[in-house]
Amino acid sequence: MTDIITLRGLVATTPRHVVTSDGLPITSFRLASTTRRFDRTENRWLDGETNWYTITAFRQLAVNAAQSITKGQRIILTGVVRIREWESDERTGTNVEVESESIGHDLAWGTAVFSRSVSTPSEQEPAEAVSA
Repeated sequence: MTDIITLRGLVATTPRHVVTSDGLPITSFRLASTTRRFDRTENRWLDGETNWYTITAFRQLAVNAAQSITKGQRIILTGVVRIREWESDERTGTNVEVESESIGHDLAWGTAVFSRSVSTPSEQEPAEAVSA
């Protein structure tokens, strides 16, 4: 089963962009998502727990993310979530990974300027054959 998740948060690490030996672009970074609530008695916002996610983007999304996203920016994204348990020596933990399908700046926190990227025919996905 594939679970789709939408996240808002802060880019917590500098995005790492690599291109594999097969020519596949990959960009990854950590995202911090902290819940906030307004305390009426104190008349101020209070931070709750922070959830940490490893975000990975592939292909054209990876290229665009590497050129557009920087550490410290607030973003919103959707993607497929995978939760994995891990062990190392005497330590254990849970890693939440998201393979991103879309990423954008969270305009509740600022403004952005969009510039459409133009891919070459070799970068485009092959078209499905249509039979008549």
